[in-house]
Amino acid sequence: MSQETCGCQPPAEGPMPEVTFSTFILSLASSALVQLGEVPNPETGRLEQDLLLARHNIDVLDMLRQKTSSCLEEEERRLLDGILYELRMKYVIKCGPDCKKNCGEHA
Repeated sequence: MSQETCGCQPPAEGPMPEVTFSTFILSLASSALVQLGEVPNPETGRLEQDLLLARHNIDVLDMLRQKTSSCLEEEERRLLDGILYELRMKYVIKCGPDCKKNCGEHA
Protein backbone atom coordinates (compact mmCIF):
# COMPACT_ATOMS: atom_id res chain seq x y z
CA MET A 1 0.00 0.00 0.00
CA SER A 2 1.47 3.36 -0.99
CA GLN A 3 1.21 6.59 0.99
CA GLU A 4 -1.13 7.90 -1.70
CA THR A 5 -3.74 5.19 -0.99
CA CYS A 6 -3.34 4.66 2.75
CA GLY A 7 -4.92 7.95 3.80
CA CYS A 8 -1.88 9.19 5.70
CA GLN A 9 -1.13 12.07 3.34
CA PRO A 10 -2.44 15.52 4.29
CA PRO A 11 -5.69 16.41 2.52
CA ALA A 12 -5.41 18.41 -0.70
CA GLU A 13 -7.24 21.37 0.86
CA GLY A 14 -4.58 21.84 3.53
CA PRO A 15 -3.58 20.58 6.97
CA MET A 16 -6.09 19.56 9.57
CA PRO A 17 -6.93 22.20 12.19
CA GLU A 18 -5.26 21.99 15.58
CA VAL A 19 -7.22 19.75 17.96
CA THR A 20 -8.73 21.94 20.66
CA PHE A 21 -11.93 21.77 22.66
CA SER A 22 -13.43 24.40 20.35
CA THR A 23 -12.54 22.57 17.12
CA PHE A 24 -13.94 19.36 18.62
CA ILE A 25 -17.22 21.12 19.48
CA LEU A 26 -17.37 22.69 16.02
CA SER A 27 -16.82 19.28 14.43
CA LEU A 28 -19.74 17.76 16.36
CA ALA A 29 -21.89 20.78 15.51
CA SER A 30 -21.03 20.45 11.82
CA SER A 31 -22.12 16.82 11.90
CA ALA A 32 -25.40 17.82 13.56
CA LEU A 33 -26.00 20.45 10.85
CA VAL A 34 -25.52 17.79 8.17
CA GLN A 35 -27.93 15.47 10.01
CA LEU A 36 -30.46 18.29 10.32
CA GLY A 37 -30.30 18.78 6.55
CA GLU A 38 -28.98 22.33 6.97
CA VAL A 39 -25.78 21.78 4.98
CA PRO A 40 -24.87 19.19 2.34
CA ASN A 41 -23.30 15.92 3.39
CA PRO A 42 -19.61 16.34 2.45
CA GLU A 43 -19.45 12.75 1.19
CA THR A 44 -22.48 12.92 -1.12
CA GLY A 45 -22.90 16.65 -1.73
CA ARG A 46 -26.63 16.26 -1.05
CA LEU A 47 -28.87 17.56 1.70
CA GLU A 48 -29.87 14.64 3.88
CA GLN A 49 -31.80 14.50 7.12
CA ASP A 50 -31.50 12.10 10.04
CA LEU A 51 -33.24 13.76 12.99
CA LEU A 52 -32.59 10.87 15.37
CA LEU A 53 -28.83 11.11 14.76
CA ALA A 54 -28.99 14.92 14.94
CA ARG A 55 -30.67 14.66 18.34
CA HIS A 56 -27.98 12.23 19.47
CA ASN A 57 -25.22 14.70 18.53
CA ILE A 58 -27.05 17.52 20.30
CA ASP A 59 -27.31 15.31 23.39
CA VAL A 60 -23.56 14.55 23.18
CA LEU A 61 -22.80 18.27 23.04
CA ASP A 62 -25.07 18.88 26.03
CA MET A 63 -23.38 16.08 27.97
CA LEU A 64 -19.98 17.65 27.23
CA ARG A 65 -21.30 21.01 28.43
CA GLN A 66 -22.49 19.45 31.69
CA LYS A 67 -19.32 17.44 32.31
CA THR A 68 -16.92 20.28 31.51
CA SER A 69 -18.84 23.24 32.93
CA SER A 70 -16.41 23.86 35.79
CA CYS A 71 -13.28 23.90 33.65
CA LEU A 72 -14.28 25.71 30.45
CA GLU A 73 -12.79 29.04 29.54
CA GLU A 74 -15.39 31.78 29.07
CA GLU A 75 -14.94 31.79 25.28
CA GLU A 76 -15.42 28.01 25.14
CA ARG A 77 -18.53 28.26 27.32
CA ARG A 78 -20.06 30.95 25.08
CA LEU A 79 -19.24 28.92 21.96
CA LEU A 80 -20.81 25.74 23.33
CA ASP A 81 -23.89 27.50 24.73
CA GLY A 82 -24.43 29.34 21.44
CA ILE A 83 -24.04 26.20 19.35
CA LEU A 84 -26.42 24.25 21.55
CA TYR A 85 -29.04 27.00 21.34
CA GLU A 86 -28.83 27.20 17.55
CA LEU A 87 -28.89 23.43 17.04
CA ARG A 88 -31.84 22.97 19.40
CA MET A 89 -33.83 25.68 17.61
CA LYS A 90 -33.11 24.14 14.21
CA TYR A 91 -34.04 20.70 15.55
CA VAL A 92 -37.39 21.90 16.93
CA ILE A 93 -38.17 23.68 13.64
CA LYS A 94 -37.38 20.50 11.67
CA CYS A 95 -39.51 18.33 13.94
CA GLY A 96 -42.51 20.64 13.82
CA PRO A 97 -45.34 20.98 16.32
CA ASP A 98 -45.45 17.23 17.10
CA CYS A 99 -41.76 17.11 17.98
CA LYS A 100 -41.96 14.28 20.52
CA LYS A 101 -44.06 12.13 18.21
CA ASN A 102 -42.02 12.90 15.07
CA CYS A 103 -38.50 12.86 16.50
CA GLY A 104 -38.49 10.76 19.63
CA GLU A 105 -39.31 11.22 23.28
CA HIS A 106 -36.21 13.26 24.20
CA ALA A 107 -37.22 16.43 22.35
